[in-house]
Amino acid sequence: MASLPPSLLFTVRRRQPELVAPAILTPHEVKLLSDIDDQQGLRFLAPVIHIYRYEPSMGGKDPVEVIRKALSQTLVFYYPYAGRLREGPGRKLMVDCTGEGVLFVEADADVTLDQFGDSLQPPFPCFHQLFYDVPASEEIINYPLLVIQITRIKCGGFIVASRFNHTMSDAAGIKQFMNCMGEMARGAREPSIQPVWCRELLMARDPPRITCNHREYEQVPYDDTINSYEDDIVHRSFYFGPTEIVALRRLVPLHLPYYTTFDVITACFWVCRTKALQLKPEEEVRLMCMVNARARFNPPLPDGYYGNAIAYPAAVTTAGKLSFGYALELIKKVKAEVTEEYMHSLADLMVTKGRCLFTTVRSCLVSDLTRAQSREVDFGWGKAVYGGMAKGGAGAFTGVTYLVPHKNARGEEGIILPICLSAIVMKSFAKEFEDILGNQDLSTRSDLRIMSSL
Repeated sequence: MASLPPSLLFTVRRRQPELVAPAILTPHEVKLLSDIDDQQGLRFLAPVIHIYRYEPSMGGKDPVEVIRKALSQTLVFYYPYAGRLREGPGRKLMVDCTGEGVLFVEADADVTLDQFGDSLQPPFPCFHQLFYDVPASEEIINYPLLVIQITRIKCGGFIVASRFNHTMSDAAGIKQFMNCMGEMARGAREPSIQPVWCRELLMARDPPRITCNHREYEQVPYDDTINSYEDDIVHRSFYFGPTEIVALRRLVPLHLPYYTTFDVITACFWVCRTKALQLKPEEEVRLMCMVNARARFNPPLPDGYYGNAIAYPAAVTTAGKLSFGYALELIKKVKAEVTEEYMHSLADLMVTKGRCLFTTVRSCLVSDLTRAQSREVDFGWGKAVYGGMAKGGAGAFTGVTYLVPHKNARGEEGIILPICLSAIVMKSFAKEFEDILGNQDLSTRSDLRIMSSL
């Protein structure tokens, strides 16, 4: 397949949105979200995309009908998703399980999968045509908690573009929900993993007591210089295959212990981004690592828990001190800080500090989605060609990126990092990225090019 230019345009024809309710009557009750769930930084709709090729064995079956029915059956088990968020005193969020349903949109596009080019990855062409935007949905209160658009494409494949309210689920919870939909689409009567609510496990203590250091929530003065870069945002994905990972591991100082692939990619991102921003040496920078804390409880959180069980501890230093080796040390240290006590302290901080937003000034955040295995979601058409976050960023915060498993055009398994920066900073970032990998000629590779600007 030949790569086409990033200007690929196509038309998506949507039908009228509809509400898909649970297949049978479900309990009408009010369920509190946890004090981890309802923090400010999770109050947005997370865009997740799954792309599927034509499957001859499914000939005659309409993916829209199959998935609509599967969604309705899934909502029997995940019935809070069919409700609406309400906000109580102290900004406390709760789900009114009304059974109204989630928003579902059927669509068709005049494009084939081959036209997307050699490598399916963010940013996707015509992004806003693939995802349905609920008017004023940024408010999140009293709106559907999930929006799904299924777009058929001319080659017989289809695209599932979902917007999940992040206060309801983290990446592990979203994957669990999507897996249930896949199981229902393939004929199951109930999910292989039963959903567990149990949000009381992550409620603040009485009285609340902040026992850990949470530098990710420090209040930092607004920086006009950095935020002036936010006016001309472009999106781009960077690919890390075996060659790139080996190149990064060669940069690890000999005296340092073993580091994971997440560590070396995250250190590379933090260093390149900081240099590209051209900060003063004394300016403070921070990197937050998203940590799934399910297994850090004793006993671990129950299988099937689909709420947010995440923390993002912050590594903090100054721009002048940040080197690749030092970044690795800081990243490993802060990941280890997340314990059961840390999570309870975090819940207590939320109720004490008014469910505050994490620090965004000179900050970035990295989330590892490699274990989520989003490509495994199967509605009967096999595994997804691409499955994961649809772009870098999270809500209004552009400093978020994700490690997403990806197979490139050569069939090589690797990881992509979708990021968003201003056009001028993105150009500098790409240069720093090439430099840190040893001045390899990566600029001509199709899986590094800017496919579109969202």
